[in-house]
Amino acid sequence: TYKALDAGDSDSEEDEEKLARKRQCNQSLGTRQLLFSLDSGQPLLVLRPPPDVVNFLRPRWPVESEVITDVIQHIDWEPPDPEPFYCPSGQEEAPIPVGDEQGNVVYCADLATKCLYFTCSRFGGSMATRSPTSLIKPSDNILEFESRFESGNLQKAIQVGVYDYELTLRADMYTEKHTQWFYFRVRNMKAGVTYRFTIINLMKKSSLYSQGMRPLLYSERAAEEDGIGWQRVGSNILYYHNCTQSDAAINLYSLTWTFQFPYDSDTCYLAHCYPYTYSRLQGYLKQISSNPAVASYCKVRILCNSLAGNAVYVITITSRGTSREDVRSRKAVVVTARVHPGETNASWMMEGFLDFLLGDSEDAQVLRDNFVFKVVPMLNPDGVVVGNYRCSLAGRDLNRNYKTLLKDSFPCVWHTRDMVERLMTEKEVVLYCDFHGHNRKNNVFMYGCNSRGNASIKLQERVFPLMMSKNASNKFSFQSCKFRVQKSKEGTGRIVMWRLGIKNSYTMEATFGGSTLNDRRGTHFTTGDLKSMGFCLCDTLLDFCDPDQTKTVTAICQNWKLGKHICCITGKPCGNGLFKLFFHCFYSTSGSNSSDSDGLPVHLLHPQKGLEVLLANSICLN
Repeated sequence: TYKALDAGDSDSEEDEEKLARKRQCNQSLGTRQLLFSLDSGQPLLVLRPPPDVVNFLRPRWPVESEVITDVIQHIDWEPPDPEPFYCPSGQEEAPIPVGDEQGNVVYCADLATKCLYFTCSRFGGSMATRSPTSLIKPSDNILEFESRFESGNLQKAIQVGVYDYELTLRADMYTEKHTQWFYFRVRNMKAGVTYRFTIINLMKKSSLYSQGMRPLLYSERAAEEDGIGWQRVGSNILYYHNCTQSDAAINLYSLTWTFQFPYDSDTCYLAHCYPYTYSRLQGYLKQISSNPAVASYCKVRILCNSLAGNAVYVITITSRGTSREDVRSRKAVVVTARVHPGETNASWMMEGFLDFLLGDSEDAQVLRDNFVFKVVPMLNPDGVVVGNYRCSLAGRDLNRNYKTLLKDSFPCVWHTRDMVERLMTEKEVVLYCDFHGHNRKNNVFMYGCNSRGNASIKLQERVFPLMMSKNASNKFSFQSCKFRVQKSKEGTGRIVMWRLGIKNSYTMEATFGGSTLNDRRGTHFTTGDLKSMGFCLCDTLLDFCDPDQTKTVTAICQNWKLGKHICCITGKPCGNGLFKLFFHCFYSTSGSNSSDSDGLPVHLLHPQKGLEVLLANSICLN
């Protein structure tokens, strides 16, 4: 651990020797208040920073990761009208992979898996010493690719036609799996020319690209000249099984699409979803920390350090209160996000949630006066930094390891669970919600848990998602919600927190695509749509915990009437009312489309009692 946090910064044996002298001197001082440092080779004693001070240091990378020094920034922008889904013509082509031998390799980043497992890290990673595009001679007909920046993950680009490129994504570091997220840069393009990109090594057998989802394009010139940001683009979009594959044991899939760049010789980026980097989060946290008004009720601290030494931040939000007893009597809410680094839509929902909660509206004030919010906005900073889709640098899915005893291997989820356990000894936690993204379903929905025996508790666990659907009827699908405790998901945050005693424990899943509901039917989600779901969670929490349960009673009665006539799954008459509405619809084995990533890390081979009565009576009425 010390090596990962310290020695990774050394560039020579001389630096290693200096670090060793610093550690020896710090140990001999016998105090935690003074630190020994070196200034131009001279000894220097410095005070350790107070624990309340949070430093926002630039990201740490595995030492073998090549990183360019370019600062990548994108403007925030909302399209004036909803962007429609792509409508397949049925004539889309399915290119057959060509490969290195027949194509022209124009980009090939050094493999970041030179090591079989994570060893140590440093700020900035390994500085890129050469451009991968130097593999070919400059030409007006060849695109210049790059992805050696934060969250980028293109591994190889092969020119297989004048305007046709075959792309390979890098697998999650220290694994051979989880290729779905993509984010890379392109230069030296021609406007008005139709290019085809085909990603040939995707691993999910189904995708929203088969339901009309389009990739994202960002043009720096469009941003500078017209104030336009990320846009959905693409025609001839097809997601299909790769018939020609070298290893029959691995099923690979391709995504192909055609499009045109808006300007000549522009700098453009393409992505699976709106990028949200660790650096952007740090910029957001710096902004709120420097606002004295916000700082009076919001404290940003470091929960722990990741495997690579990146800070995992925790935010505590609550009003100061009139007395200690006032604050102690408040109930708690825990919200987390980005345990899966490629699910960037989770961070946009988180930013919307924080925007609402830290705002000056009366509703935000009511929430801060009545609750203590514990927020972990980015659970897997290492994965975000290196452009992983699902795993941490341990080569494992953190959302299968909340039960772990391996504190040093899975520090982010271990410390999050520990924080919740300590919080529950002090106060009641009324809600836990972990934000995610989903590749196979449209809309926003929740996965919850399913208590056995007490029917009123079973229905209670479904009330919050039901109310969410009322507050965001054109984005949130109650019908897509599932409530199930599966053995394969026992290590997830949702189930672990539920087993700790949090009755209302959920995963909120946001689609990578868009909505199929009401006036937004057939249109993509924007960053504004995703942020609005963070607002909606706050709004629903106000309704859910309001002493006046009118909205809750109304919602239950509406669904009781619906259930008396139509089952929402079969569309046929249903005589068991509310009970059958909930249990027939939600007793399902389906859940999030998580991949199995269990095992050791690679490198170690109470809501209101009246509501419960109401729910119980509802069953009796049926």
